[in-house]
Amino acid sequence: MTDPLHTDLLDLAHEAARRAGALLRDGRPADLAVAATKSSPIDVVTEMDIAAEKLITGLIAERRPDDGVLGEEGASTEGTSGVRWVIDPLDGTVNYLYGLPTWAVSIAAEQDGETVVGVVTAPMRGETFHAVRGRGAWATGAWDGERRLACRPAPPLDQALVSTGFNYVAGVRAHQADVAQRLIPLLRDIRRGGSAAVDLCDVAAGRLDGYYERGLHPWDLAAGDLIAREAGAQTGGRPGERPSGELAVAGTPGVFEPLQRLLEDFGAWHD
Repeated sequence: MTDPLHTDLLDLAHEAARRAGALLRDGRPADLAVAATKSSPIDVVTEMDIAAEKLITGLIAERRPDDGVLGEEGASTEGTSGVRWVIDPLDGTVNYLYGLPTWAVSIAAEQDGETVVGVVTAPMRGETFHAVRGRGAWATGAWDGERRLACRPAPPLDQALVSTGFNYVAGVRAHQADVAQRLIPLLRDIRRGGSAAVDLCDVAAGRLDGYYERGLHPWDLAAGDLIAREAGAQTGGRPGERPSGELAVAGTPGVFEPLQRLLEDFGAWHD
């Protein structure tokens, strides 16, 4: 049964993501510079990150003033409606800074603590992915109309293409490099795209067999995790746990569990 509230949340998420994506794509200055750094000099924020978040949160406040908001660039309100928006206005900021195409706007809506709607738009790829809990995952792009997403049939692990990302803190990055070095001989190959939201959507679209990363935040994960699960992928953190900053894993059934076990054995969740 279709929930009218979820449909309304999806429509608003689409509109906000589309507007923010257009702002980022069309408004990127030729001399784009770093506005601030966070955990390290390579964990950057640009003025465009901040502008995109203001656009999204402003639209939500106008349409649904009682909702809560959690945004990467500092937006945080509790709300009273039971709905909270989890926003990454620009996932893949370093790619954006350098003019690389793999970046996205990620917007999720939670109801009573559970993610019910997710939208990820990747303007330079001309693609938008979305999901509503229980209604499947869908995408629009260079093809006609909407396409229902389904993750790939599971290959043997040694034929799996897996993506990952690296933390911005030097010591953590070094450990992650060691884990990746140990994994590579056991897989088809490893990719590093630079946007967690896009990687999760690529698992949903059958472009990757798996994905893992340590050090993610709720806004990195919320929309893409729902989209991957609604496309038939499995997601989690350490064995028996949900995805978290400690570890996030996604994969087609048949790849997810052996990949998760290897990551646990290799200590991917700690230094």
